[in-house]
Amino acid sequence: MRDYRNNLKTPSRELRGNMTDAEQVLWQRLRRKQLHGVQFYRQKPLGPFIVDFFAPAAGLVIEVDGGQHYKAEHLERDRQRDQCLADEGLLVLRFNNREVLLEMEAVLERIAEEIVRRKKSPPAPLS
Repeated sequence: MRDYRNNLKTPSRELRGNMTDAEQVLWQRLRRKQLHGVQFYRQKPLGPFIVDFFAPAAGLVIEVDGGQHYKAEHLERDRQRDQCLADEGLLVLRFNNREVLLEMEAVLERIAEEIVRRKKSPPAPLS
């Protein structure tokens, strides 16, 4: 699934240029390997999806969700997407905009915990 889909190149660039306030604030803390020396990419195409943030070394995806993600149809779509990514050995951490904007240290602590945990026991290789 981690194949690159050329048709997602333009939308991912557009998303990078139109990040939400919460995504921008989190990006300032993830970029340039600030968290345990791990490289994060923003608005990264992964298979059929574009994820908010991706750390390949830790097999970690970070999603920052707005209010629309709490509607029933969105919850189910997110669940299916998370399962698809999990089937590829990736862990998806979801935070809402409020958490990112008001509880940044707790968000970073949770991400850091998973980086440490996953780097100690890396996900199983894809078959």
